[in-house]
Amino acid sequence: MDKVIQWAVKELGEKEIPGRANNKRIVDYAKEAGFEWVNDDETPWCSIFVNWVLKKAGIKGTGRADARSWLLFGINVDQNPEPGDIAVFWRGSIDSWKGHVGFFFGFSKDGSRVYCLGGNQGDQVSISGYSVDQVLGFRSIGANKRLSIPDPVLQKGDKGDKVKALQTILKSKGFHLGTIDGDFGPKTEKAVKALQSMKIGLSVDGVYGEKTKDLLFEIMNG
Repeated sequence: MDKVIQWAVKELGEKEIPGRANNKRIVDYAKEAGFEWVNDDETPWCSIFVNWVLKKAGIKGTGRADARSWLLFGINVDQNPEPGDIAVFWRGSIDSWKGHVGFFFGFSKDGSRVYCLGGNQGDQVSISGYSVDQVLGFRSIGANKRLSIPDPVLQKGDKGDKVKALQTILKSKGFHLGTIDGDFGPKTEKAVKALQSMKIGLSVDGVYGEKTKDLLFEIMNG
């Protein structure tokens, strides 16, 4: 964790250059983290920066540019995040694919705001505060546990071992769905929708189909 913080802190102050010019350092974050298609400093880069920091610290990230991809990374620590953990926020709408990700630094004294160090915060690497109401989750950097991904299709009203397997994997990744009981009810449907919202273009319908299974497989085995 110390290495993660050290690498992130060293980049404080790196900012986008207004206009057509680009800050080469920000472009390098993308190139070095494996995002070869990024050639400017205006492509949303908060997730790119987190991937870059982790790579420098010798840790494999999500390899994805969307912020919500971090919701299935590492270990859920929503109850007790520590400095250096990953903080994921919703942006625009809690049900959309949009989000923001950075490294948790602490809470405000009254607990209403979360401070994190991240990229693309005010168009630069900075420490910024966000409403605690916008938090989607906190993740501790750790090994992604390999779990059995059930075959689709599963939806509200279904019951059985496949539903239980789906509930187990969702709960292990921090999605709140209550008891693992093999009953695909409203809470499980809500958890599936939260998962689907992490993928641009994926229908957020609460039905665990082929594309939702592919998303689970991609994130857990990427």
